[in-house]
Formats: sequence, structure tokens, C-alpha cells
Amino acid sequence: MRNWKLLPALMAATLVVAAVLYVAFYFVFLDFFVDLWWFRSLEFETYFWLKLLYRFIFSGAVTTFFFAIFLFHFWIASRYLGLNPPEDILMDDGKRRRFQRFADVFMTGSAKVYTPVSLVLAIVIAIPFYLQWEQALLFFFGEAAGITDPVYGNDVSFYMFSYPIYMLIQKELLTTASLVLLATGVLYWLEHVFVPNQSKEFPVGAKIHLAVLFGFVVLFVIWGFLLDRFSLLYSDQNEPVFFGPGFVELHYQLPLIWLEIFFIAAIAVSIVFYAFSERHRSKAPAIVAVLGYLAAWGLSGSHTIPEMIEKFIVKPNFTRTEGDSMLHNIDATMAAYDLNNIKVVDFKVNLDATKDIEAWSNVKHFENIPVWDREFLIDSYMQLQGLRSYYVFPTVDEDRYFINDHHQQVNLAAREVNIERMPKEAQNWENAHLRFTHGYGAVVSPAAQDAGIPIVWYLRDLNMTSDVGFSVKYPDIYYGQEKYRYAIVPNNLAVSDISTSAPDEGKDYRGNTGIPIPSLFRKMLFAFYLKDEKIFFSPNISNDSKLLLRRNIDERISALTPFLHLDKDPYLVIDKDRFYWIQDAYTLSKYYPVSKPAADDYLDGSHEFNYIRNSVKVVVDAYDGSVDYYMSNPDDPIIKAYSRAYPGLLKNLKEMPDHLLQHLRYPRDLYFMQMKIYAKYHQNTPELFYEQAETWQYATVDGQSVLPYFITMDFNRCNDTEEFVMINPMTPIRRDNLSMVGLAGTLDEVNCGHAYKPGITIFKFPKDVQVNGPSQVNALIDQNPEIAAQFTLWNQQGSEVKKGRMVILPMGNSILYVQPIYMLATKTKIPELARVIVSIGNQVVMDKTLQAAFDHLKAQFIKGANGPTSGISATESK
Repeated sequence: MRNWKLLPALMAATLVVAAVLYVAFYFVFLDFFVDLWWFRSLEFETYFWLKLLYRFIFSGAVTTFFFAIFLFHFWIASRYLGLNPPEDILMDDGKRRRFQRFADVFMTGSAKVYTPVSLVLAIVIAIPFYLQWEQALLFFFGEAAGITDPVYGNDVSFYMFSYPIYMLIQKELLTTASLVLLATGVLYWLEHVFVPNQSKEFPVGAKIHLAVLFGFVVLFVIWGFLLDRFSLLYSDQNEPVFFGPGFVELHYQLPLIWLEIFFIAAIAVSIVFYAFSERHRSKAPAIVAVLGYLAAWGLSGSHTIPEMIEKFIVKPNFTRTEGDSMLHNIDATMAAYDLNNIKVVDFKVNLDATKDIEAWSNVKHFENIPVWDREFLIDSYMQLQGLRSYYVFPTVDEDRYFINDHHQQVNLAAREVNIERMPKEAQNWENAHLRFTHGYGAVVSPAAQDAGIPIVWYLRDLNMTSDVGFSVKYPDIYYGQEKYRYAIVPNNLAVSDISTSAPDEGKDYRGNTGIPIPSLFRKMLFAFYLKDEKIFFSPNISNDSKLLLRRNIDERISALTPFLHLDKDPYLVIDKDRFYWIQDAYTLSKYYPVSKPAADDYLDGSHEFNYIRNSVKVVVDAYDGSVDYYMSNPDDPIIKAYSRAYPGLLKNLKEMPDHLLQHLRYPRDLYFMQMKIYAKYHQNTPELFYEQAETWQYATVDGQSVLPYFITMDFNRCNDTEEFVMINPMTPIRRDNLSMVGLAGTLDEVNCGHAYKPGITIFKFPKDVQVNGPSQVNALIDQNPEIAAQFTLWNQQGSEVKKGRMVILPMGNSILYVQPIYMLATKTKIPELARVIVSIGNQVVMDKTLQAAFDHLKAQFIKGANGPTSGISATESK
């Protein structure tokens, strides 16, 4: 009968144990080993253990530290300092034994309570440290950056590495000290109430203990105020004029912080003196100190006095009172966004472009003007080179390759696989994970083409046809930009006519990466991990099979190195052996002092930052998924800290193979953001910055911003070397004339080689000469009667006319505009390059080829005798 009564309790205990074992297996054991095997397959096992070591040793050490603090204070409070019997109790043997019996029960019982309580409190306190362990890593491995902030004179590395950790430590130590003070006080009170035969007064030891704990609380409060001074460096109260502390913050708020510190210390001293003084107890000093603190606190929260200072002192002479603050903001922002090395060139505009046209119009230049926009080209790629329902082109990239004896700009795209484009009945498990596992090949077409003819292909079809020398040994794409599911290859399925006509293609995977599946035990583990029982029961998975995980390159890189933030535009590189993806990665910080925070979502998610460096180039093998990290900016203090923390993870850029090095480019997202910042901060004196008379904005066409775009061109900067650069045009605020054209490239102008030397050059136009902006040129095109008539005719023939991206290009001492015109068929929606419009000055010409357009443009200038006329003409080659 007794056994039946124990049965429910036994069943409940069994269920609890089973649940704990399941959670431990599924969320700890399984994840741990799959991650270990995955890192090991990528030859990053040492890095995996280092990450684990840093995280758990750091959080474990913090937990142990706080547990020791709680336990120590509870222990001495209950065992040594809290009991205070009178002497007559100790002299009476019976009373002493009774007192000792109660004291022993209390000490033993309290120990059973405060030990687990100490552990729980320590874990709760340590959780923020566990979550921010990577910031702690920067704290331990970071070094001085060699740049001091202008307000307090600290190295900027203090704010980027130490300041966040100090704020966390101060908060947690203050919480800990307050909890210990409160809990210890309660413990002393309980001892005084429940243990009999004690004196009315607390023992001296208890008072000293509580006073020490109170001192620590005060110390951590004062430390908080000292750290609060640095928060003024991130003040946005002076926006939109400038960012950072101004006259009010430095001459009003900062002194009040020091005043609050003084009164907090005075309050603490007064309370301690009152507690320990037996004769001359007075509450007056404490009351005065409290009133002084409340007055300082009230003044710091008041808006009236700062508004009066602004009204009567700052605004009447703004540039004088806030000049230094504006200059600090300019210098810090330019340094934080890596804008100090911009080269500015005064561009002299020649109104007669005849000589420029003659000198510039050669075949090499025409072959690199990108008249195909990738936004339009991707539709043509899908229609003409998709070839199978399951093949897609997620994006179109731009690059340059040595073709026809010079560097020629091309568009290219990887042919990736997307199982969701297949018929529903074909979207089964075998097709998704064993059969249709990868994309195949790529397409390449020249960026500059003639209108009215079919697209020219440099690489096409599944047989990888190329007339210019492109050849790839392993064209399979197992890793790319699609949302790939896991794949298991090679396998026992006989597959044919998916990528090529070769049978048994599923057995052809020869990559070194992937997690081996050599046993039924691993099959079972992966079935649990991926929540897919078919992995265990499938007869097509052999002992040679490998599990390929995290096949999206962004997901792959983020899983490996979550401390890197990724550019939104990875790009494909073609080599004779295989395809590679190059991904630009950034290090960010939001703690650079006095630097303006970035306002937009530029990168792979929503990030708050006011410091950025393109510190790493990540190379992912599209065939086997191997990942290599190369430091492209080794001077960045953040990446230097990570390099020290993880030896061997980050390689020197000199170690990058030359066939990849020559395809590096300036990151598109970074350049867009830098120019948005530079549009205001190029005004580098307080007077200009306050006036904002020369603030720029992105040039627009039909209300849409002209975003940076790539072009390959010889800008006469390095021995006829063609540069692969990004062009960025800008106009004055609320004006349409062109103010500047920015070039961002990677050419080593000193040695004229392929070494990666990123830099920005600004071609700045004179203020006294009208230089048409893209919107004005667009208006000239729309106003041209011949062009308008041709557009109307095409629209009436069942096609839709679309204007492409306007290309703006410095040409000698002139500015060249090129705009492609596309026709979209109503049914197929395949874009066709119909015409090319070329414009210089006020002259506009439309033709089928760039060469013909230039010839007609030259004729227009000659016809105008001494320069361009006000007339606009449009001609077409027959």
C-alpha cells in the first residue's frame, strides 16, 4: 500500500528528470556538437573553443565573484558580527547555553537560506556580463588608438572599449552593494529580534560592517556621476546645427554634475558621523547636504536657465561661443567616418567641349560606359538565361576583367537554385535536400553595348560558352545569396539533366567542407537537430555524405563572426577554378566621442553607430563554402583587438591570392553613407558649418536619388591605368546644378599597381560656372521634340519606354552625361536597349551607339562655332 502512495511522486520525479535531460540534450549537447563539427569542417575549431572559453570563463568568473561577495557578507553578518549578548548572560551558564542554542539554530538555518540566495543573486547580476561578453573582449584586448577627445583629453579607445564596460560594471556593482546593504541590514535586524538576551544597541562590528557597505554604495553612486560626465559627449541638444556638447553642456551641465558629486559625498559623511557619534548627534549637516543635492539636481533638470543662457549668451554670438564645439564635432565626425584623406580637385569647366570629345572618344572608353542598369538587366538574365524553372539570378553585380587587351567592365550574375520556383508537387524532401542542391554557372555580359541588337554574352548557358576566355573548372554553386536549405551531398541518387547532361551529378561534390555523416548515430543527431526524421530513414544518404549547413553567405559569415556587420551587396568573382563571393564587412561603434550618429539603416540591419571602418574583406568559396577573412584596414583599433583575441582568424590582405585581390572594390554602402555625411561636414570651419551655404545633397532625376554606381575608366591619374571606381554626383540643397562628382576607388596611385588602396577624390566645380545637374539634363531630354516624338511612337507600338540610370562622368574639362533608353515588351517584359542619349552642356544627342552619338555631338559643337548653342538636336544613325 505504501508503494502505491509513492508511485505519483516517483512518476513526477521521472518526468522532471526526463524533461531536464531532453532540454540538456536538445539545447546544450546537440547544438554544441553540431556547431563544433561545423566549425571544425571550416578549419575554425581553435576559434570555436576560444569563443566558448571567453564567454563562459568571463561570465563564470563574474558569477563566482558576485557569489563570493554575497556569501561573504551574509556569512560574517550571521556568524560573527550580528550577536551582541550582555556580559551577565555570558556569565550565567544556563542563560549562556540557551543563548548559544538559539544562536546556533539561527546561524545554521540562515546559512541554508543565504547560500542559494547568494547563488541566484549572483547569476542574475552576471547575466548582463554574459550578454555583453564581446564588449568585454574589446576591453581586455583593445589598445590606444592614438587620438584624444577634445573635451576631456582621453584616448578615443577609452570610449570605444572601456566606457561601455565601466557603465555596466558601475550599474551592477551599485546594484550588488545596495542589495548586500539591504539584505545584511535585514539579517542583523532578524538576529536582534529572534535571538534572545541581546543588548538594545547594534554591536559595533555590525555598525562598522553596515557603514562599509554604505560607503561602497556611495562610492559607486559617485562613480556613476563621474561616468555621467562622458555622456555629454553624445548630447544631441544642439542638433540640427551640430552634434555633441556645446556651451550650455560644458559651462552649465558639467559644473552641476561636479556639484552633485560634492553633495552626495557630504550626505554620506554626515550620515556616517551621525551613526557613530554618541554625544554630538546633529541632523543639520545631513539636511543641508540633502537640500544642496536636491537644488543641484533640480537645476540640472531645469530648462529655464539653459534657455536663458542660449537666448542671452549663445545665440547673439553663436560662432564665437559654439565655434570650438562645432569644430570638435567636425573633426570627430570626419575621423570617425574615415573622411580625412579625401582628395579635393578643383575641376575647371570648359564650355567648348570639342577638344575633350576628340581626345576622349576612343574604343576603350566606349567599352566601359555602363548603359545596362542591373535593375533592368536582371529581367533579361532571367528570361534569356534562367533555362530551368528552378534557376534564379538574385542580383546582378558589376566588375572588371582583362578582356580584349584592357580592363573591361562587365555585368555578371550567379545562376542559383530556388526550389520554391518548381511545381508544388516537385517540392518534396529528396528534391529539396538531395537532388536540386545547388546552382550552376554564371552569366557575363559587357556593361557597354550598342542599342537595337541582342545582348552580347561573354559567358552564357549551362555549357559555359565563352568567346573571351572565361572557363571555370567547378561551376557548381552550393553557397550563395538565395535562402538555401540544408543539403546532403554526395548521395546515392542518380541525377541527370539538372545542371548538365552528366549522370550521377549528386556524387560529384568534392568540397572539403561539410559535416561528415559516417554513422547512424550522427544521422539520428542531425534528424533531431534539423527536426527532420527523413534524414535518419533515407537510404540515399551514404557514409560518404556530408551535411551542408548555413549556405546563405550572409548567414554563414554572421554565424562565424557575429561581431562583423555586413555590406548589403556581396559580389561574385570568377576564377578559372571556381566562383567566389567577396563580402565587405564593417566594424562599428556608437561610442566615438562627439561624432554624429549615422541616421539611416545602411547595413545588414538596424544599427546605432557613429564610427565605421571597412576592416575586413570576407571571401566565401561558392563551391565548398570555405571562408577566409582578410584585414583590409589593419589600423582600425576594433579589428586589431579582435585579431589579438582570435589569433589566426584574420589574415593580412597581402595573403589574399592575386586573382581575388585585383577584384576588390570600394564598398557601395560605405561610400553612400560617407558621402551623405561629407555633404555637410566638408564645410570644415565653424563659420561655414554654421552658415550651411554649401551643403550638398544627392542629385535627383524625377524625384529619385542618383545613387553611387561603378564605372571602369582611365582618369589620367596613373600611367593610362583604367580604374574601377564609383561615381557619386551631388547638387546644392534645393538646387539642381551640379556641385561635385565624387570618385571612390582602390587604385594605388603611387605604384600604379593592383594593391588595395581605397580612397575618395572629389571633383569640385566652380561656383561661377553653371554645370547642369542630372535633373536639368533630364529636363533638356524631355523638352527635345524629336526625342519626345520618338518616345510617343514607341509607346503606341505596344511597348513601354523606360529611362535608365543617368551616368555622369568627368571628361577632360567637360561633364559627360549618358542615359540609356529601354523598351519593355508588353507581354514578355524583356527589356531591350533601344537607344543611348549623350549630353554635354546644353547639347543632347540620341543614337544607337555611343560612337555615333559622339560623332553627332561633335558636329553640334562645331556647328555652334564658338561653343554650344541653345538649340537641342536629336539624331539617329540609320
